[in-house]
Amino acid sequence: MTFLYPGVLWLLVPLLIFFFKASARTVIRAHSIILILLIFSLARPVKEQTVQTVALEAKDIIIALDASYSMQASDISPTRYEFAKKTINLLLKQNLSDNIMLIAFTTNPLLLSPPTTDHALIQTALKSLNSDFILTKGTSLQRLFKKLLGMHPRHKTLILITDGGEALHAEKLAALLQKADLSLITLATGTARGATISLKNGTLLKNKQGDLVISRINPALEDLTSMVQGTYIEAENTPEQTAERITQALDTQTAQQIEKKEHRYWELYPVPLFIALLMFGLLHTSGIKYLLVLFSLFGIQTQAGVLDGYHLHCAYTAYGKGDFNTSYKQLKKIETPSLQSQMALADTYYKQGSYRKALHIYLFLRSHSATVKQQLYYNSANCYAQLGLYDKAKLYYTKTLQLGNDEAAKHNLGLVVFLKEKHEHPLGIAHPKAQSSLTGKNLAEDSDKKKKKKEAQSGTGSGSGGEMQSKKSKKNTQKLLQEEHAQHHPLSSKVYELINKGYIRETQPW
Repeated sequence: MTFLYPGVLWLLVPLLIFFFKASARTVIRAHSIILILLIFSLARPVKEQTVQTVALEAKDIIIALDASYSMQASDISPTRYEFAKKTINLLLKQNLSDNIMLIAFTTNPLLLSPPTTDHALIQTALKSLNSDFILTKGTSLQRLFKKLLGMHPRHKTLILITDGGEALHAEKLAALLQKADLSLITLATGTARGATISLKNGTLLKNKQGDLVISRINPALEDLTSMVQGTYIEAENTPEQTAERITQALDTQTAQQIEKKEHRYWELYPVPLFIALLMFGLLHTSGIKYLLVLFSLFGIQTQAGVLDGYHLHCAYTAYGKGDFNTSYKQLKKIETPSLQSQMALADTYYKQGSYRKALHIYLFLRSHSATVKQQLYYNSANCYAQLGLYDKAKLYYTKTLQLGNDEAAKHNLGLVVFLKEKHEHPLGIAHPKAQSSLTGKNLAEDSDKKKKKKEAQSGTGSGSGGEMQSKKSKKNTQKLLQEEHAQHHPLSSKVYELINKGYIRETQPW
C-alpha cells in the first residue's frame, strides 16, 4: 500500500498528541479516531497495480526537423530554424492526444524523442537541441527516409519541416516513402527568392569560389509531395498560422489505435472513510443522514464500472445480431479496458475486416490462463492467415497446439502450409477455419464475400478464441518499463556525435 498524498499524514502528529493527552472520555477519543481516519482518507491510500497499457484513438505522427546550416537563413523571420521550432511547439499544444515522434536531421538523422503522448518530453528534447553543436551542415532526405523505413511497422504521418537542401531526387524519395507506408505533410521553410546565411563571426557564408551562398527553397519538394499525394504547405506569416494549417491537414488523416502505458491504482480511501462516517453516525443519531455522503462517494467510484458493464452488454447484443458497427461504438465507450472488453474489441475488428487492428490487440493481451493464451494464439494465427503472412500464421497455430489439442488449429496449420506453397505457385485459394464467434459465421465468409473465385470453406473452429469473454480480466504480469519524465539538461556529446557522423565528407556545408 502507498499514499498518493503522503504530506497530509503530517496532520496526524498534533492529532495523535491530543489523542493521548486528552481526557479519558470515550466521546472525545472517538472523535479523535474519526479525524485520524479522515486524514488517512485525504492521503489517498492506494494499492499500486502493474503498469498497464490503455488503447487510445490517436494519430501516429513523426515530426522531422531539418537542422542543416541552410535553416539559419533569415528569409523567414527570425530564422527558418527558429520559426520551425516555434511551429512544432504549437503543434504539440494543438494535438495533445496524438502519439508523436521527433527526429532532427542534417546529413544524418537522429531520433530525439521516441513516440509518446507525453509532449513535455518532446518539448524538452527540442529545447535541448543546440544547432551550434551540429557540425553536419547538409541535408539528406534519403538517409532520413531510409531510417524511417526500418523504424516502424505501421502507417504513420510524416510532417517534414525542411527547405529541401540542394540535390533532391524526387522519384527515389517517393519510392522510399511509399515503401515505408508514410503519409507526407511537407512544411516548406524557405522562399523562392532565398537569403544569405550569416556565420557566427558576423560574415556571410561563401562557397569555395568566394561567391555568396544564396539558400532558396528546393522546388523538388513540392514535386515529391505531389508524387505521394501528400499535402504541401508553405510557411505562413506567423508560426501560429502555420501550425493551424498543419493541424487542418492532420485532421484529414485517420486516427489509429495506439497504446499508452499508465499506472493503475486500487483506491483504498473508501475504507477509512466508511468507518469514520459510520462512527460519526453512531455517535450522533442526527448524523446518520450524513452517511448519504458515503453512498454518493461510492457511487462516483462505481459509476464507471457499472456503465462499462452496460456498454459491454450492449456490445455483446449488437455483436450477436451481426451489427459490428454498433458493437464497436459501445466498446469504445468503455472507460476502463479489461481483458474481456479488449478481446471483444479485437473480435469486432476482425469481423469488420480490420485484421491488423485485431492482431495488434491479440498480440498485446496477456493472461495466466492457458485456455485464454490458446485463444489469443489461435486468433492471432487467423489474422496472420488473412493478411497472407503464412509463416507467422504457422508459428501461432503451432503455439496454439502446444497448449492443448485443437482440431481447428490442426486443420488451419496444414492449410497455411499449403497456402504458403501455393503462394509461390498460385493455383487456387483456400481459407483457414474461422475462429469461433457469437454469430457462428466462418472466416472465409467474413473476408471473401465479394470474391468471385471458388472458395473451400470450413466450419467454425473448436477453439473459443473469437468469443467475447465473460470472465473477469487477469492481472497483466508482463514487466513494463515506466516512462520517466525528462530532465531539463542539454543533450549529451554522444548525441551530437551520432548526428555529426561523417561531416568531414560534406562538399557543400549548407
